[in-house]
Parts: sequence; C-alpha cells; structure tokens
Amino acid sequence: MNNMELTNINVAQAKSIFPTESFIDNDIILFDSFADVPLPTEMCRMDCLFVALCTGGKAQYTVDTKGRTVETNDVIILNEGQVVGNYLLSRDCNGIAIMMSYDFFREAISGIHNLSSLFIFSRSHPVFQLNEEQAETIKEYFFLIKKKVDDKQHYFRRELTSSLVNSLIYDISNVMYEIQQEMGTSKKQTRAEVIFSNFIKLVEQNFRQERRVGWYALQLGITSKYLSETVKAVSKRTPNEWIDKYVTTELSVLLKNSTLSIKDITVKMNFPNQSFLGKYFKEHIGVSPSEFRKK
Repeated sequence: MNNMELTNINVAQAKSIFPTESFIDNDIILFDSFADVPLPTEMCRMDCLFVALCTGGKAQYTVDTKGRTVETNDVIILNEGQVVGNYLLSRDCNGIAIMMSYDFFREAISGIHNLSSLFIFSRSHPVFQLNEEQAETIKEYFFLIKKKVDDKQHYFRRELTSSLVNSLIYDISNVMYEIQQEMGTSKKQTRAEVIFSNFIKLVEQNFRQERRVGWYALQLGITSKYLSETVKAVSKRTPNEWIDKYVTTELSVLLKNSTLSIKDITVKMNFPNQSFLGKYFKEHIGVSPSEFRKK
C-alpha cells in the first residue's frame, strides 16, 4: 500500500463533488440540505471552516477521534485542521450548512475583536444547543446569505455576502459567549486571556515542528515562567499540556487514519528518531504507536 495522507476537505472539493450554484469562487459554498453535504466516507482533515445547524433528526460523528452527537437545533462548528469522520445520520436527519475558506472567514471578521478566544472555545465545544428563537435567526441568516450568493448579477455580491457572514458570526459568537458566561468566563478579555489566545494560535501553527515552551514565550515576548503561570491560570492546563494535546491528537489521527509509516510520521512530526516518538506516545497515550495502530 502506498503512503497516503488524509484527504483535505475544502470548498473547491465540495464543489467538485456536489454541483451547485450557491458558491463564490473557492471561498464559500452553502447547502440547504444535509443530504447534499459531501460527507467523507473516511476520516478527513478540514481545510476550511464548517458551520451547520441541525434542523431535525440526529447525527453522530468524530472530531479529532472524539465522538460527538448532534440533535435538532444544535450548531456544529468544525475548524481548520480538525479531523472528522465516522458519520452516522438518522433517516430523518437534516440541516443547513456553510463551508468557507479561512481567507474568506478572516476577511469577513476583520475588525471584530475578542472572537479568537470564542473560536478557540469552539474547538473544545464543537456542538452546542440553540433555543428556538436563536435557531430561527440562524436559518434567516442562512437563506439571506444564500439568496445573495445566488444573485450572480449583484455587483457587490462578494462584499455583501462577507457582511452577512460577519453578522452571522456575531450571533453565533454571542451564543458561545453566553455558554462561557454560564461556565464562569469573565466578560472582558483580560491580558492573560489575550496571551492564552495568542499562545494557542502559535501552537496550532507550529506544534508539528516546535514543542519548547521557551520558544513560544520568545515569540510572545514574555518569559517562560510568565507564560506558564498565565496559561495555567486561564485554562487550568500548562503550556506543555496544551502542546502535548495537539501533538498526541495529531499522532493519533495519523496512526489511525493514514498509511504513513511510523518512520515517516517521526519525520513529519519533527521527532529526533522513531524510538523517541515511541516513548513520547506511550508516555501520553499508554500504548506504543504500533499497538495503537493495530487497535
């Protein structure tokens, strides 16, 4: 068997699988039925932002190897880099969905403050419940966005769509904010929360190559001690625990859902040698990489 990495899910691929007029370039595509969403039959990595609302029935799937259940009026958010698969939909399951490139997403939310921490929050809470009024609001946004996306003659179609997505993100973020409030998260982002948010962004971008806390502290312009104290105070986890979480999740995904050899994974993840990777993985997961793969 040839070495094969996970397939990336993005707007361009979705367009090729399901022909539709509800898209703008390779930046955004809309589905008004779950039946039309090109759900992969195997584990795939998100190369875009996926936002959906379940309007009926029930679904199950995994995100980064962790099982999730979706029911009516649940919002699903899948972020760039997350690995999804193992879909199981009830016969009456339905919903609406938007896929957008991260360039388009960043364009839409440019100028919005305090959203990074909310979307970091969505990584650990990829499914959350809306009340009936909130769900109806999301539906209204969706069909208004779709109407504008479908209007090929509108000179400002892209700009208008971006503005509507901006408003949609505000409303979804408000729900996440309320959930955070119920969990005891303070309203205004403190300096510590900003540092934590920036640290997580750096980890997401660099964990495959860099695992030293001191390196991240240097990029943030603070001491390792201050970074450790701050991250622990905000998240109840140390920087090392966050880095290890990203690394072990990636290793688990590669071992379970790709045909890369352990030697190739060692190189890809910047471990000094295969033995070191084996010790690291067993220390954190409890079994060797080869045993984990056989499961």
